[in-house]
Amino acid sequence: DCSRLVLRAELGQQLYAENCDLTVLNTVGAGAEVIADGSIHIYGTLRGRALAGAQGNPDARIFCRDFHAELVAIAGHYKVLDDVPMDLRGKAVQVWLEQDQIKIAALD
Repeated sequence: DCSRLVLRAELGQQLYAENCDLTVLNTVGAGAEVIADGSIHIYGTLRGRALAGAQGNPDARIFCRDFHAELVAIAGHYKVLDDVPMDLRGKAVQVWLEQDQIKIAALD
């Protein structure tokens, strides 16, 4: 297994973890994009876009401590912030794919 570790992703940045999981120790800012062929772990705020399972892995997941994502995607299936219930915004969440549908649940 492979894992790529980065401090943060800022406006206009695109980070890609090829054949790996991606761990972001701080924030993924608005307008930034983090992509991984595996799962994505964000220990700060997710304001940008997070795309896990980029090569089609339906078992990839996204975890973050403060959820405000512009967009999340797993294996090509996506959900935008407008489609996320208000009660999940600002929460620690996990995102996964179940029967071709993006699911989001609070971790606390």
